[in-house]
Amino acid sequence: MASTSASRSDGVTGRIRRAASNLYSDNQALVADLRKALNLMKDIAVDLEKDNQSDMVKQLENAVAELIETHENCLHRSSAIQSVGEAYRPGPELTDFKKLLDTEFEKVKSTSSSCSQNHPLMHQFQQAVWNVHHAGQPMPGEEQEDIVMTSTESNIRNLKCPITGKDITELTDPVRSLDCKHIYDKNAILNFIKSNHGNVKCPESACPKMLQAKRVVCDPLLVFEIEELRTSSRQAARADVIEDFTEAEPQGEESP
Repeated sequence: MASTSASRSDGVTGRIRRAASNLYSDNQALVADLRKALNLMKDIAVDLEKDNQSDMVKQLENAVAELIETHENCLHRSSAIQSVGEAYRPGPELTDFKKLLDTEFEKVKSTSSSCSQNHPLMHQFQQAVWNVHHAGQPMPGEEQEDIVMTSTESNIRNLKCPITGKDITELTDPVRSLDCKHIYDKNAILNFIKSNHGNVKCPESACPKMLQAKRVVCDPLLVFEIEELRTSSRQAARADVIEDFTEAEPQGEESP
């Protein structure tokens, strides 16, 4: 009887974890869509600034602040879904999953100190608008700021696959651990886990998390974040070329 009960419990736990994994993936897809919307709003604001439509840019900035708050809440919800799925164990009474998720959501949210106006995504928006008429000049107050990380940099934990050594922007099939958030080449990490009999520590230096093949996945947000990183790298490369060109000293004419 005890064995049958334990088997039933394991089956319920497994189903809840699979359901949580699917819900997590769906929520991450929503986060990716919100990021796309924020990028689109940034592009629109740049066009408006070029036309000197400052009032409309300000209205758009207010809308961006609201959308960033929604974006952060969705990220908190993803973390809550993941935590509940991992920690759930069936008890003698029916489980109120809504209450569980809401409680975990509030717990995750309480540990976040992010504010829409100080958020990296807002900084990206304001920087893009500022650069329309002040390219190459620091924004007001930026001299006193600490280094501002872009949204992509703050979410991506490693820039190279710890197994292949490839830049994550070069990976054709990237995956991310649900536990430690590190990114790997899919075939490389699955072979690494398999060769260690499915019980192995993350190969990223100093990471203590253990890996499981079923918890190393590619979610929609990862694909979007890596593409954002590619775009950012290309833009930085172009900016460096322009800067090198403009800083080159003109050659003076030789005296006869």
